[in-house]
Amino acid sequence: MVRGLLGLSLAGSLLLGACGQAAGRADADLSQRPIRVVTTVGMITDIVRAVGGERVQVTGLMGPGVDPHLYKASEGDVTRMAEADVVFYNGLHLEAKLAEVFEKMGGRVKTVAVTDKIDRAALLTPPEFKGAYDPHVWFDVKFWMKAVEQVRDTLIEMDPQHADVYEANALKYLAQLEDLHSYVRAQATRVPAEQRVLITAHDAFNYFGRAYGFEVRGLQGISTATEAGTADVQALADFIVTRRIPAIFVESSVPPRTIEAVQAAVRARGFEVKIGGQLFSDAMGNPGTPEGTYPGMVRHNIDTIVGALLTD
Repeated sequence: MVRGLLGLSLAGSLLLGACGQAAGRADADLSQRPIRVVTTVGMITDIVRAVGGERVQVTGLMGPGVDPHLYKASEGDVTRMAEADVVFYNGLHLEAKLAEVFEKMGGRVKTVAVTDKIDRAALLTPPEFKGAYDPHVWFDVKFWMKAVEQVRDTLIEMDPQHADVYEANALKYLAQLEDLHSYVRAQATRVPAEQRVLITAHDAFNYFGRAYGFEVRGLQGISTATEAGTADVQALADFIVTRRIPAIFVESSVPPRTIEAVQAAVRARGFEVKIGGQLFSDAMGNPGTPEGTYPGMVRHNIDTIVGALLTD
C-alpha cells in the first residue's frame, strides 16, 4: 500500500514538473519541428507513423506481446507522456490502468482517444464488462478507418501548415485499409459458414466476428484482468466437442497455458482439437516484420484462422 502511494506521488510530481515545461510550449509553432507523439498500443503507433510521416516523432509505450489491459506506466512512461505534444490512446477502457495518469495530466498535455469518431450506437456492450464498451475495435477494419481519420484531423488541427501532408498520407493509408477489409471478407468466405467458429484465449475478436461472419468464443472475458476458472475450461471443452471444432488459437499477448488447458480437457473427452496458431490480438508483432504493422497483423490473423479451420 505504502509503495503504491509513493509511486502515485512520484508519478504526480513527474507530471507536474514535465507538464510545466509542456505548458511553456503550448503556443509553439509546430510547423517548425516534428510533433512529439506518444502512443499506447502498436496499432495506434502504426496509424500515427503512416499519417504523420516525417512530421512526427513517435514513441510507442506498448510493444510486442504487451497486454494493454494490465499495463502500468513506468516512471519513464509518465515522463514521456508529460513531455509529448499529444498522446494518442485507444480509449473505451482498454488502457484502464493509465486512466489515473491521464487524469493527473489535467488537460496540461493534449490526449486524444482515437475511437472518439466511432458511433457509440455501433459499439458492442458486453453485459459481463460492467456496462462498458468492448474496446477491441481495430478488429473491424472499417471501424479502424475512423481511428485514422481521428489522428489525421488532430494532426491537422495542431499543425495546419502541413495539412496537405496529413491529408495525402491518410488518403493513402485509408486506401490500404479498404483493400485490407475486402481481403479479410474474401478470405473469410472460404470457410463454410457452419465452420466459422473462432475460439481464443480472451474475448478480443467480437468485432471481427460481427464484421466477417464468425461465431466467437473466448475463454477469458473482454479484459484479461478476469481470470478463467476450471468451470470455464470445462464448459468450453464441452462446446468444442459438441461442435467438433478443429482448431483453437493462442494469442501473442496472453500466456498460452489457458488454451493448452482447454486442449487437454478436450482430449480427455476423446476428441482432438489442434492449436491452429498464434493470433495477434492486443499487440502487434515484432518491428520490421509484416505482423509489426496493422495491415500485416490483420492479414496474418485471417490467414491463420482460415488455414486452421478449413478441413479436407
